[in-house]
Amino acid sequence: MDERRGLLSHLKRGLSRTREAWVNRLGAILAENSASDDDWDALEEVLLGADFGVEAAQRLLETARGAIRDGNSDCSAVLTQALATLLKERQVLGSRRYSVSPWVIMVVGVNGVGKTTTIGKLAHQLRQSGKKVLLGAADTFRAGAIEQLEIWGERSGAEVIKHSPGQDPSGVVFDAAQVAQTRRADVLIIDTAGRLHNKVNLIEELKKMRRVLSGVLDGAPHETLLVLDANTGQNGVAQAGIFREAVGVDGIVLTKLDGTAKGGVVVRIQQELLIPVEYVGVGEGLDDLQPFDPDAFAQALFG
Repeated sequence: MDERRGLLSHLKRGLSRTREAWVNRLGAILAENSASDDDWDALEEVLLGADFGVEAAQRLLETARGAIRDGNSDCSAVLTQALATLLKERQVLGSRRYSVSPWVIMVVGVNGVGKTTTIGKLAHQLRQSGKKVLLGAADTFRAGAIEQLEIWGERSGAEVIKHSPGQDPSGVVFDAAQVAQTRRADVLIIDTAGRLHNKVNLIEELKKMRRVLSGVLDGAPHETLLVLDANTGQNGVAQAGIFREAVGVDGIVLTKLDGTAKGGVVVRIQQELLIPVEYVGVGEGLDDLQPFDPDAFAQALFG
């Protein structure tokens, strides 16, 4: 219960800009339990402005209409439940995660979305739970990427397997997989490049890394996480298409949710991409990467 309250507190703080931008306006209109056609049009604009997407906005508006039509005095509770249900339509790995050792996570995403920071925070969480974690520095092309990962490795207590800058990323992946196996690590997290200016090379590079991983460790990578910036909107959907084509994507990490008024993008991503949001970033602290909880997210917005 304390853990759930802590998660809800983190989400409410991180989603404050979204709440201020549209949820308060939504509540003011619905508080009277009546709404004109102009009100409904305004509500649709609010939801679309918060990046919910057309389908999700229409489903939530129909829920609100039904609540008012039925004389329900707690429209907020009805919307909270409807949003949570909407967010549970995608399947997540759940208990299958970390079912083998080492469990290999390949983290992909364009430069600048917070990919390396996400890896560091995830490593910190895993270390806090008692797992032995290794990090593979396979983004060998971006200046400072290896050093940045090493800083996060020190902060989280996770060893970093690296090569010199400019070396073949697949070579790093090969060595990291072997070291993780030899040292009986519980989890190996692989950082990758995100150079979308040359899409063909990026896709082929990521495919090669997957082949190398599976050649060393059966079934690896066991999970591929795509990191997206919550502010990117439709660009995030396009990015996801590229990475899904290259390596397949099991889950989304949505970063910088605390810096946007478009919190509805969580719903849009799951509806349009058919990929579950697994984690959300709601701050800069080590503990501000939160496992995504549909009930807590809905409560943080509408509750």
